[in-house]
Amino acid sequence: MSSDPFNRVVQAIDAANAQDPNREDWQGTSYPKELLYGLRMSECLERLCPTASELLRLAARGQHIRRWEIPRSDYPATREGYLRWRTRLYGFHGDQLGLIMAGAGYDEDSIRRVKRLLSKRDLRSDPESQALEDTACLVFLEYYFAPFAAGQDESKLIDIVRKTWRKMSDVARLRAVELTLPGPFGAVVAKALDAGMS
Repeated sequence: MSSDPFNRVVQAIDAANAQDPNREDWQGTSYPKELLYGLRMSECLERLCPTASELLRLAARGQHIRRWEIPRSDYPATREGYLRWRTRLYGFHGDQLGLIMAGAGYDEDSIRRVKRLLSKRDLRSDPESQALEDTACLVFLEYYFAPFAAGQDESKLIDIVRKTWRKMSDVARLRAVELTLPGPFGAVVAKALDAGMS
């Protein structure tokens, strides 16, 4: 393991997420689902914000750390249940990442900062929080929207795209319209944006 604290934390995040029992196939290889998500988050953040701080890069890599341990199915299949699940996850991911960071020698201020980024409380007012949200939205649109959308009602998908769009900065929106989505899904995004999104 690297002696550099940043790389030690990244390696520990990846080792934790490599334990995910859920798998996802990508370009002919099967990956633990959350390991692949973390890699995609890091790659997307690098493209979107190449000067991102060390702490923002850690938050992006660890945003879904050990997520499978708190499954959505543990909460009611309602909007309230979804919001409770998401709130629990924010604290869980922050605690997991904080323990790893402490073990690698990061101070309390750095750990609190990463936890704050993962809490999603400061969108719009904190550029780094917005950059993290932008990255998550772009990763969703590029990699997860099409599989999620298969078999779903188009009006529901349009609503999801609109909600995602509202969370994003202008810079991220420009990146989003450049994405090439498979099959009819690019047309669904275009229809959502044509229907009054700015």
